[in-house]
Amino acid sequence: MNALVTGGCGFVGSNLVDMLVEQGHSVTVIDNLSSNAHDQFYYNDHATYYDYSVIDYVMCSQVFERNQPYLVFHLAAEARIQNCIEDPSLCIETNVMGTQTMLELCKKHDVRRMVFMSTSAIYGLANTAPQIETGIPDCLNSYSLSKFFGENLCRMYSKMYGLDTVCFRGFNIFGNRQPKKGTYAPVIGVFSRQIDDDKSLTIVGDGEQRRDFIHVSDVCRGLIAGAKSNNPQLGEIYNIGSGTNYSVNDIADMVSRARAHTLAHTHIPSRMGEARITLADISKIKSSLGWEPHVSLSRWVESFLTTP
Repeated sequence: MNALVTGGCGFVGSNLVDMLVEQGHSVTVIDNLSSNAHDQFYYNDHATYYDYSVIDYVMCSQVFERNQPYLVFHLAAEARIQNCIEDPSLCIETNVMGTQTMLELCKKHDVRRMVFMSTSAIYGLANTAPQIETGIPDCLNSYSLSKFFGENLCRMYSKMYGLDTVCFRGFNIFGNRQPKKGTYAPVIGVFSRQIDDDKSLTIVGDGEQRRDFIHVSDVCRGLIAGAKSNNPQLGEIYNIGSGTNYSVNDIADMVSRARAHTLAHTHIPSRMGEARITLADISKIKSSLGWEPHVSLSRWVESFLTTP
C-alpha cells in the first residue's frame, strides 16, 4: 500500500514513517524542514523524501502523480504555539492552506482516506475534564484555531466531495525524538534536556496543572487504525490521549526517582491561556477503532531517563 506522510521528518511524523515501513508499506514523505522545534530531522532509508512546502500545490501535485498514494497522513504544520502567537499569518497560511492543498490533491487523485493530525488545544478553557469530542471549541490562539479550521475543511471535503477523512486531536505526546529545544518545548522534552545539561527542572507556575500524556507509538497506532478502518469516517474526530493525567510536579518526581535522587526545581511564571487540566475521554476511539494506549508514562520515564 502506498502511503504519503506530510511532516514525516519531525517527531510524530518520523515515528509514523518508521511504523508504516515496518508494516511493509511504500512510504513517501513531504517535508520542507522548516520547523525550528527539533535538534535534527529524521529519515528512514526505505522511504522517499521531497523537500516541498505543503502549500505548494504544483510541486506537491507532482509527488501525488508520481507516487499515487492510497492513504495520506497530513501532519505538517506550524506547531509551536509561541511561534503561532508571534506570527499568526504564517500559522494560518501553513496550517489552513496546507491542509486545503492536501485535501484538494487527495480529491483529485482519488486517495482512499486522508488522516489529519489536529490538537486537543481546541478545547481551550471552556471544557471541564475529561474533554470529549462533542465539547465546545474554545480556540485561544492561531494554532488551535488553524487546526479547528482544518477539521472543518476535512468535514466539508467529506460531505461535499465524498473524500473520506478522519481527524485526531492529540493530547500531550511524548517519546522517542520528542522536541527538547526552547522554553515552550513539551515538558518531558524540557526535563530531558535539563537533565542532560545538569540543570534544575523548570516548573511553570505551581506545577499542579495536570496533563494527559500519550506515547508517540500509541499515537501512530491510532492514526494507522483510523486510516485502515473499514468503516467510512467522513470527517470523524477522535481524541487520542491516554485517559490518565499527571501534574507537572508528578513528572518531576518521576524523573527524580528515575535518577535516584531529588533534582532541584525552579518555578517560573504561569502562562496565560493554558488549561489547568487536560484529560482525554477516549471512549469513542476505543469503541469505533478498537484502539487503546499501551505505553505507561511512568514505566517509560523509568526506562529511558535512568542513565546518569
